[in-house]
Amino acid sequence: MTMIFALAARLRLALAWLGALLFVAAGFMLTWEVGARYLFVKPTIWAAELSQLCLIWGSLLSMAWLLAARRHIAVDAVADRLPPAVRAWTEAAAMAVVAVFAGVTAWYGWEIFLDSAIRGRTSGTMLDVPMWIVEAPVPLGCAMLSLQALAEMAKAFRTDWSAPRGMGEHT
Repeated sequence: MTMIFALAARLRLALAWLGALLFVAAGFMLTWEVGARYLFVKPTIWAAELSQLCLIWGSLLSMAWLLAARRHIAVDAVADRLPPAVRAWTEAAAMAVVAVFAGVTAWYGWEIFLDSAIRGRTSGTMLDVPMWIVEAPVPLGCAMLSLQALAEMAKAFRTDWSAPRGMGEHT
């Protein structure tokens, strides 16, 4: 069981790094596009669409790592003032909601992805990218997020909620 958790942690980290690299690639593509368009008056047909793909993939692949590292947006003005036992239950409930939402999204995302792959749908743009490439990160990222939320739900009862925490810190 410990080996499975270690593999999941490695996969989560690898996907986060891949997401970060995709964000960097999108930045380079958009910089290239601006230069090509305004300096050389020769815009590309690929930069905008491929950078959008990189941003979609990067965001969705990184979700599980963001949750595990507590780098997501959280409004905890009320939750921080709750007694530790109540805080554990509210944290577990919040993670259950995330797990269910992400699981349902992964399920339906998989159906849409599979349908696009079978039917051969494309983006209809100049690059005519197969839609399954655009849709693939939804079931993958959401499945990973759902699993991570379940792990965080279990972790909520092992966390010392009475200890002072820094911004984005989770023990």
